[in-house]
This record gives sequence, structure tokens and C-alpha cells, in this order.
Amino acid sequence: AECVSGCVCPQGLFDDGRGGCVQQKDCPCVHNKQWYSHGDEITVDCKTCTCQSGSWSCTKAGVCFGTCTIYGSGHYITFDGKFYDFDGSCEYVATQDFCGDKNSSSSFSVITENVPCGTTGVTCSKAIKMFLGNTELKLENKDYKEIQRDVGNEVQYRKRTVGLYLVIEASNGVMLIWDKKTTIFIKLTADYRGKVCGLCGNFDGKSNNDFTTRSGLQETSALEFGNSWKQSYTCPDVTEEILPCSVKPHRKSWAEKECYLIRSPVFEICHSKVDPTPFYEACVHDACSCDSGGDCECFCSAVAAYAQECIKAKACVFWRTPDICRELTFKSN
Repeated sequence: AECVSGCVCPQGLFDDGRGGCVQQKDCPCVHNKQWYSHGDEITVDCKTCTCQSGSWSCTKAGVCFGTCTIYGSGHYITFDGKFYDFDGSCEYVATQDFCGDKNSSSSFSVITENVPCGTTGVTCSKAIKMFLGNTELKLENKDYKEIQRDVGNEVQYRKRTVGLYLVIEASNGVMLIWDKKTTIFIKLTADYRGKVCGLCGNFDGKSNNDFTTRSGLQETSALEFGNSWKQSYTCPDVTEEILPCSVKPHRKSWAEKECYLIRSPVFEICHSKVDPTPFYEACVHDACSCDSGGDCECFCSAVAAYAQECIKAKACVFWRTPDICRELTFKSN
């Protein structure tokens, strides 16, 4: 037989894709271009999958929270994973469970108040109102306030602090996590699938219909969609997308240099699981826009948002250092 260039495994062994030869029972598995050894577990769509002899064996989907993220200068990631920007200066419905259906009843809503956070015209979330039955919770200026209302049923909730975050967990399956600045995570149990509306979308598992307006129409424009969810009709509509790096071009090179961290080897383990591109672009956008102080705070919030998505995808990254967005600790006397 003619000699053929190349490397092959001895009979009875198999190429493991990483330059080695293994027995069939030890064959690795691939997910999102990443190799996993026999016995490794990953979580995909609320299912736990185990690598067994080169194939994935997955359990049935368990209870899974949907998460909507609002952060920085008007960046939104809906419950179904749609990423978009909307810079409105008003109060807006982030999410609620009363969406015009005659059979639906209102047990909660989350309202975000957006205000300008720089001289370029972009907006950030300044305050959050969370309505749980007959209770209104207002989060503003790192503070928390409870207001009792005359309407609605009682909904039990508990409040706790976890690291930098204030966490509010309600008995009706709603959780809100706030960094006491401009980042909000809203988590819902699967009971709310397809039953919510607002800037966070409808949580039906499909991102292509997330731009459903208050009147039930589907839009392709983030501006038209966002404007429909404002709380007061006296607020002006947003008519154009703001590009802060064009308004402040001298900040662009600095912003790109700082935000490169998201695309750097520091986050390499996450790149194949969560596309870094929209998060990098959002980071540059925010770093250009924060020109009234708080430059580093805007940058840190943007990177932290990507790190949070990496954690959801089971890719933990330790990116904070004494020189980069270090954690602040306070000692009491």
C-alpha cells in the first residue's frame, strides 16, 4: 500500500480531537466549539447534560428562571435574549403580568425611571418602582422604601443584600436584583412564560416577537417599541438613536482601549458561549457617554453585564483586579 502522510490512532482507539487517542468510552463531547471530557456536565436550556462516550445525555428541563437585564446607558436584554438599545427619558414599564388579556390579573409590575446620564443625551435608570399586589417598593439613591397602597392583594416578599446587590424575592415568583446604580436583573419563574409584556419582552421563548407594543402590535424599530411603554404621554418620544462616540469623538479611542477587556483572553473561556460583540459595543457606547464623571463606573457596569451573562452560561471569569474595577470594602469602626 502507498504511504499516506498524517497521524492515525492505533486500532481500537479513537482521536480525541486534541491530539490524543482514547478508548471509545473516554471519547470527549463538543458544545459551542468547546471540548468536554467524559463525565463532564453542562447546563443548557435548564437541562443538565452529561458527556458519555462522545455523546451528550440530557435530563428533562427543570424549573428555570427567565432573566431580563437592564444596564448602563439604555441597554436591554429581554427574557428571550434579544439585545437592543433604547434611550428614553421618562418612566417605562420594564415588565408586568397584566397585558390586556381578559383572563389575566395583575400581581406585579416593574417600572424604570430613565434620566440623562451625560451631556450626549443618553439615559440611565435612576429609580425603580416595583409593585407587588398592594405594596409599592421604590429603589433610588442606593435606598429602599416601602409604600402601602389601597388596591391589590397582599404579596409576601423578602429583602436581602448579597455582595454589591439588593435582592427582592417575592412569593409570586418575581425576583429583582439591583446593584444600587444603573443595573437591574428581573427574574421570573416559568409560570410567567408568555404572560408578561413591557420593555423586557413577553418571555415566550422566541426573541423575534419581543418588540410587541402596548397596543399589541409587533414593531421592528426599538424606538417605536420603547416609546409605546412610557408611563406618561407628556414625555417626548425618542426619535433617533444617540451615538455618543460621534458626539464625543475624542473619547472613542480611550473607550475602545478600556473595553477591549471583554474581547481579551481574560474572557476567552466565555467567548464561544456568549457572543462578546454586542457587549463590547455597549461598553464603548457607555464609556463615550459618561462624560459628567463616573467614567470608570460606566465601564465597570458594562463589563459586569457581560460577566453576568458568562456566569449564566456556566463560564465563570475572575476579571476584577486591584487596578480594574476592584471591589470596595468598608470597615466599620
